[in-house]
Amino acid sequence: MQTKFDNRYTHSPEDIRHYSTEQLRKEFLVEEVFKSGEIKLTYTHNDRMIFGGVTPTTEPLEIVFDKALGVEYFLERRELGVINIGGEGIIEIDSQADTMKKQDGYYIGKETRHVVFSSKNPKNPAKFYISSVPAHHKYPNVKISIDQIKPMETGDPLTLNERKIYQYIHPNVCESCQLQMGYTILEPGSSWNTMPCHTHERRMETYVYFDMAEDTRIFHMMGKPDETKHLVLGNEQAIISPSWSIHSGVGTSNYSFIWSMCGENITYTDMDMVDMKDLK
Repeated sequence: MQTKFDNRYTHSPEDIRHYSTEQLRKEFLVEEVFKSGEIKLTYTHNDRMIFGGVTPTTEPLEIVFDKALGVEYFLERRELGVINIGGEGIIEIDSQADTMKKQDGYYIGKETRHVVFSSKNPKNPAKFYISSVPAHHKYPNVKISIDQIKPMETGDPLTLNERKIYQYIHPNVCESCQLQMGYTILEPGSSWNTMPCHTHERRMETYVYFDMAEDTRIFHMMGKPDETKHLVLGNEQAIISPSWSIHSGVGTSNYSFIWSMCGENITYTDMDMVDMKDLK
């Protein structure tokens, strides 16, 4: 059975100038990423990234696309990143199975025909967050555990942004065509991420926020630096960040998020920093 996805089209910053909160949420927010027993995906025309959640329970799940992407199978011309944020699961890649505990990740190269997701305990299902982008070359599949990554420790308690950044799909860890993917964990007492903020005109990004209490919220900042807007997100909700937009957030408590990027290059530090005095 063909997998379905939600289509999101691109926007000029001029387009969103007069958007209401409801319009912004409709265009940039994904309110439900994980649904038990289902695959929930969004196709953003910003660099043609497909992202979302795969939450198997009693039956395995496989992403199946052909006509929707003009190919014979999903990864014929794409690469895929996976990070599990739920219970223990199994990922089967062209009949080779690997166990995936929470915070395990995987890079899967183009021309991989079958990727099947399952959970060891349907009552505590795995939650596989995936990002897929077009690829021009086949690189080796690599399993990546958070235990194998030396995190970047950055921020300061005085500015409420002390955090650890784990780079999963990154040139320091594995090769990819254009996909980058990582996991950021804020320390208790910290609530800001990526402030001072930046843009990167050469890449777009998606975020999924999680490990949040039910009554915790994230205020995600977006828009041009001199004309900012915000959206309020709950646990396990995602946001699309175009290349021209800032992408900072502040929460009512600490939280975690997965970031996925793609575009012209894979240089993590390719950022255009924004001076605080230029924010409006």
